[in-house]
Amino acid sequence: MGGDYVLDDLDLDLVAALQEAPRAPINALADAVGSSPSTVGRRLQRLHAERLLRVIGQLDWTLISDTHPRHVWITTAPGRLQDVARQLAELPEAQYVAMTTGRADVYCTVRPLRRESVKDLLTQRIPSVPGVASTQSDLVLKPFGRAEAWRVDRLDDAQRATLAPHRIAPQEVVEPQALSEQEREATRLLHADARLTSSDLSRALGVSQSTAHRLIAGLLERQVVRPRVEVEPALLGFHLEVTLSLSTEPGSTEAVGQVLGRHPSARYVSMVAGNATVIHQGVFRGEAHLADFLSGDLAALPGIRSVEVSVVLDVLRRYWITRTGTRLGQVHFPFDPR
Repeated sequence: MGGDYVLDDLDLDLVAALQEAPRAPINALADAVGSSPSTVGRRLQRLHAERLLRVIGQLDWTLISDTHPRHVWITTAPGRLQDVARQLAELPEAQYVAMTTGRADVYCTVRPLRRESVKDLLTQRIPSVPGVASTQSDLVLKPFGRAEAWRVDRLDDAQRATLAPHRIAPQEVVEPQALSEQEREATRLLHADARLTSSDLSRALGVSQSTAHRLIAGLLERQVVRPRVEVEPALLGFHLEVTLSLSTEPGSTEAVGQVLGRHPSARYVSMVAGNATVIHQGVFRGEAHLADFLSGDLAALPGIRSVEVSVVLDVLRRYWITRTGTRLGQVHFPFDPR
């Protein structure tokens, strides 16, 4: 199928149902969206085959590295923007890479694999990419909102109730536990496909189905893997993506971050140490929607000193998945889980 793909109402309802319960079986998804299991199965298969949707596993930060992510803002030499962005999208540490206007030409989020590699990544490897003129980075201190919590608002209470038995109830984990060899391999597979069944995992690892079931249940309950839907927001009607850099009063940072983390636009909100104190990655249906947010919701928050808006032109990589327009590319496994 060439050209741009437009999701119809059933596709959109299916995306919303998967966001609510990413591992819900086909029968439950069909009940929730009011269609037949065969139709829903075909739709899901088609969306996957067209590279428009994946259910992947978001991974525990402590398994990715022993340090926190950085937001990196990059100014490029004239005419080098696209080349620089493509090269940065190939870095194994690059979680998110986008071409932007505003604060910088390229905005990316990187997760160094080891604390001792941070200096080399930020002062040598990124600045030495041909075409990079200057860089500036902000250290992520803690998240207020993550992308797996973002929802397209299409489900009513009855539909959510249908999916409720299939939502994953996370357990409180005080201390991260080291993974066994089987758990590491299962984590790799669930990162690429979080709807993997125990039968699938059993065949892939050469273990019994009961062992595969225990592996999946344990990794999900401990939040080693958190299933999330990957689909470009533009396909869901959100055609404008921005990153806001906010400077806040010292006593207001936590409150501002908490409110923004709950905002419907929020894809990823974090407290940072750098030129800004809060970074808000958000998606909006269009310019009017963004204008209402800036002049209404944001303006009503006390404690904000200044706001700088960077408008995303194109996303090349999001959560370690390469992108071409609305099409999803290869899922990269970013680390060797400990």
